[in-house]
Amino acid sequence: MGAIVIDGAAMARQVLCEQKDAAQRLAARGFVPGLAVVLVGDDPASAVYVRAKERACREAGVSTFDYRLPATTTETELLQKIDALNSDSQVHGILVQLPLPAHMKAVSVLQRIDPAKDVDGFTWRSLGALLDGHALLAPCTPSGCMLMLERAGVPVAGKHAVVIGRSSIVGKPAALMLLERNATVTICHSRTPELATITREADILICAAGKPRMVTADMVKPGAAVIDVGINRMPDGKLCGDVDYDAVQARAGWITPVPGGVGPMTVAMVIANVITAAERLAA
Repeated sequence: MGAIVIDGAAMARQVLCEQKDAAQRLAARGFVPGLAVVLVGDDPASAVYVRAKERACREAGVSTFDYRLPATTTETELLQKIDALNSDSQVHGILVQLPLPAHMKAVSVLQRIDPAKDVDGFTWRSLGALLDGHALLAPCTPSGCMLMLERAGVPVAGKHAVVIGRSSIVGKPAALMLLERNATVTICHSRTPELATITREADILICAAGKPRMVTADMVKPGAAVIDVGINRMPDGKLCGDVDYDAVQARAGWITPVPGGVGPMTVAMVIANVITAAERLAA
């Protein structure tokens, strides 16, 4: 019969509809949620991501402030722009699109963002709060993964979850969120021996390794929920995830597609974080 496909695109539309209602309630009180998007340089993929986020803002009734800076912008100039946005009362969320030009240190730039406006959830204060179980604004991709599991009816408490990938953007926060929901969590990475032996024990498998179709059917426990965070462009121009989708779908219980899975949910969770930040200011 095959796995239940978790339609991230449809779920994201539902989330944006819910956020639109929240934005309208805020607007009725004189608070219009606002997101500042900063793009440095002319990376085509980054421009696509920015357009998707701005489109989602329009759908949800969130104002956008678009800052396109040339690749020659200095790090000092970018930090000054962030300082100005931190002080702008119309801006409730700040998103600096990665990657940045090579002459900039992403860590220095991201840590300059006010944690109260850190809608990506990348500042150390945001990550520290997540570690302590009191998230300020949680990282969007793992938040989207958790909401997909919840709305698809996948049980988490008491289950064994395996996360492939240990980045601070996806892997580590995803593991913390699963742990907070009472899963038993294993984190795997490039130096994990016998990876397939571990993944075959997973009731929930989150793949964020950045390697095309690395997770094959024989690595998946029958009936497991498989969340594919990876997005890889192949030589023929087509996109695929970290999971061998067709083969794994025949074995898993739930699975997310690429494209149309985690990606749209990540964008929706950015909007949700903007609304949350605005609500806290309006409280």
